[in-house]
Amino acid sequence: MKQSGTLYFFCGKMGAGKSTKSKQLAMEKHAVLLSEDEWISSLYPNLVESFEDYLKFSAQLKPLLKKHIQNILSVGTDVVMDFPGNTKKQRKWFLDIAKEVHASHQLIFLNLNNEQCLRQIAQRRIEQPERASFDTEAVFIHVTNFFEPPEASEGLHILEFR
Repeated sequence: MKQSGTLYFFCGKMGAGKSTKSKQLAMEKHAVLLSEDEWISSLYPNLVESFEDYLKFSAQLKPLLKKHIQNILSVGTDVVMDFPGNTKKQRKWFLDIAKEVHASHQLIFLNLNNEQCLRQIAQRRIEQPERASFDTEAVFIHVTNFFEPPEASEGLHILEFR
């Protein structure tokens, strides 16, 4: 029987570098990269105007992708998810995807402090001006209120970077 692929996913505050690291990891592992931002902007163009909009569309997207991800893993291909795993509920979704098809997983925790994240968000506003309205300190503070650092009790294989 062919070995299942590995599901890689990320945890880190807004601006921690999850998208950048996911692209790098997908290249290193020759893995399929799935980006939540790309899927949402393709399926729901110009409809995300608030954090609440993002949550609504993210919730609609996940059931569509679950079986797709599991099919990729089942044929032995690694999958890198550029989706946030910043709450226990989000991380459980990833873990269930992997467990249901007997695939391994790796949570990469980018454990940066608020100041480091805000510096990177400021840089991103310069490099990607189209994101400037969402990449603000106010949005960062709002989103960070929901952040839950991963815990060993969640049953995750965690690789932490500071």
